[in-house]
Amino acid sequence: MVDIHSHILPGIDDGSTSMEISVEMLLMAAESGTTDIVATPHKNADYPYNEEVIAPLFRELSEKFAGIIKLHLGCDFHLSLENIHEALASPSKYTINGKGYLMSELPNLSSLGAMRSVFGRLIQRGITPVITHPERVRAVQTQLDDIKEWIRDGCYMQVTAQSFMGRFGKRSQALAETLLDEDLVHFVASDGHDTKDRIPVLKQAYDLVSRRWGVEKADALFIKNPTAALTGERIRSSPSPREKKTPLFSFLRR
Repeated sequence: MVDIHSHILPGIDDGSTSMEISVEMLLMAAESGTTDIVATPHKNADYPYNEEVIAPLFRELSEKFAGIIKLHLGCDFHLSLENIHEALASPSKYTINGKGYLMSELPNLSSLGAMRSVFGRLIQRGITPVITHPERVRAVQTQLDDIKEWIRDGCYMQVTAQSFMGRFGKRSQALAETLLDEDLVHFVASDGHDTKDRIPVLKQAYDLVSRRWGVEKADALFIKNPTAALTGERIRSSPSPREKKTPLFSFLRR
């Protein structure tokens, strides 16, 4: 399995707090069947994504686990105004392996309608937004039609593995199931932060999805689609991006 969302780098954000914990997290992931994992440090108001700090930690862990589990680098990218401008200026800087897929964390908005034009502009720049854990975003829970529009425009959805087990509450669990029932999920990832509570393990969710939605669906969400994200290939079931240019939302023109 391929895990495209994790916080395994030590001391970078609210994930692993030490190299020892990072090592334990990676061992847990490998032992549960994960062959590739993407380190996605936050870039938001609390965590600046300092490349000079991130790069040597990433290299050290990659070397430690060579032949055990393969590490890749991305970013858990908060869609703030400043960050959006930076992504538009450097389209490959924060994407997975620099190949185009951007793990995109929604801002705290009561209405999500404005985000459609933002996603349209990112797509025009060659960035494929992967909306992280929509099932855990309160606004999404009441505005499911927005997700359908984003997917039609060319975005993808990533659900957290533990959401299927109720880790984030019954409402998030129910929405994760609804999204999968309606074929609105493209990736399942761990969003692993530690070794006790939010663990970097996919197997339990893979087994659950296999039983309820079938092995073919589970393989797509945990293996085939995430592998495509590593290489920048389009997902086979991908909707076509909009041909008509989507206008940039007015606040981005400032």
